[in-house]
Order: sequence, then structure tokens, then C-alpha cells
Amino acid sequence: MRGIAPNHKVNCRSEYSTLKKAVVVKPTFMEITDVINETQKHYKSSNIDTMLATKQHKHFLNVLRSEGVEVIELYPKSRLNEQVFTRDIAFVIDEELFVASMSEEVRQDETKQLKNWLHEQSVSFQDGLAGSIEGGDVVIDYDTIWVGLSGRTTIEAAIDLQRRLPNYNVRPLQLQDDILHLDCVFNIISEDTALVYRDAFTKSDLRKLQSNYHLISVTEEEQFQMGPNVLSIGDGKIISLPQNERLNNILTSKGYEVIPVDLSEIIKSGGSFRCCTLPLQRD
Repeated sequence: MRGIAPNHKVNCRSEYSTLKKAVVVKPTFMEITDVINETQKHYKSSNIDTMLATKQHKHFLNVLRSEGVEVIELYPKSRLNEQVFTRDIAFVIDEELFVASMSEEVRQDETKQLKNWLHEQSVSFQDGLAGSIEGGDVVIDYDTIWVGLSGRTTIEAAIDLQRRLPNYNVRPLQLQDDILHLDCVFNIISEDTALVYRDAFTKSDLRKLQSNYHLISVTEEEQFQMGPNVLSIGDGKIISLPQNERLNNILTSKGYEVIPVDLSEIIKSGGSFRCCTLPLQRD
């Protein structure tokens, strides 16, 4: 388990500025046991090829390192099958790290391991948000914090987050029942552009997004393959699944540099590039 300099501050203010440091966990023990999202229902019988998932994840980390990202790896534990999705267990807003309040019991020990590591590294954090809230439902854009209201994140948590961050504008978005997290259907890729799966939102919430961003729509097939769950690493560079060819071509035509990485085995458990990274620092 690699560390960071004691008392070194975390700092993330957007989803698209240059990624400098992120926490990850290898999918060594990845397995669909208790089905906890819609995607897993489709792959329960075939399950996860752990060797392939680990190979794909290793390549993903190599790409991150080649782009100058400091990758911090926490140890995988055999009973934590969803541990690869580090984004869910915490989120950083400006210089504050919040440990998530996980709704699924099978994932609650992941936050315990993270808090132990944060204590070891002398990194301060907040936790105990009301209700439940997971990092996949928190999408940040400077003073605006979009929070997906899902089966994993409650309005009580959004209200508590607003109370703790009075200088920010916490904006809840109600998601359709079959959507796991906000970042499965919405992702900000630059100061004025976002990816969106429109059918996931109410008409009023979609208007809110339209009033703030130029929206690039993803298809139902692309959403099933986690199309919106790309990872922006700065300077217009976006790590995306090569299978989402139509979406990648649109991004390229708009001046983004698409870095194709195959994460198709990990996606079977319901998460992709953004889900697999917990940013600690962005410039």
C-alpha cells in the first residue's frame, strides 16, 4: 500500500482538470456474489473472469502512470468483491475529503479500510453524512455539486452535504430507479460540456443540465456499456471504452483526445473508468 506525504492536502475542484493523484484497488477478488445493480443481473451466471479483469485494470493503471498520474494502490481483500470501485467510497470537494456512507452492507468494510489508510497517512476527512451517500453520485464542478438521488444516495445526505458546504451549491438530481449512480448517466468533461443519458432524468432535471452544459447524448447501448463513465485526465484527454465507437468519434470531432482502454470485464459488475479511480488531487 503506497502512501502520500504526511499532511499533504487533497484538492479536487472539477471532474476535468489535470488528474495528479488517485487511489485504486486491483480487482484481484472481483466477483458477483449478491447482485446489487442492474448490470450484474446480466452477468450473474457467467460472472467475472478475474484474470482478464486484472489484466485490463493493470493496463488502465499503466495508461494513467504514462500520463503523469500518481497511482496509489490499496491492498485488495478477499471478501471485498466490489473494492475495485474506489470512487464510491469517498469523494474530494476542494480541500475536503468525505468518506461515503455506503448503503450496501457488502461494501461498508471498504470505507473502514480507507479510513485506516487515511489515518496512517495523516489525511483528514469528514464522514457520518446523514442517510447514505456514495461517491458515484457526486459530480463536482467548482462551486456546483451535482448529487444523484438513487438507491444509494438519499436526499438527507444531499441536505447534510449542503449544510457542511455552505459556500457551494448542492444540486440534487432524481435518477430513474434502475440507475446505479449519477456517474453512470452524467459526466462533466469540460467547463461547458457533459455526457448524458437523457432517459435517466426527469424533464425538469434535464432542463437544469441543459441550462448549464452543452450535452452530448449517449445511446441506451452506450449507457449499458458505461459510456458516460469515462475518465477525464486533463488537457482534453478522455479515457474511454473502445467499444463505444460512435461516442468516441463524437468526442474526437469536438477536439477531445480519446484514449481507448478496454475495461469490458470490469464493466460487467456495473462500473468503469470513473468508478475505478478516487481522485485525491487535480490541478
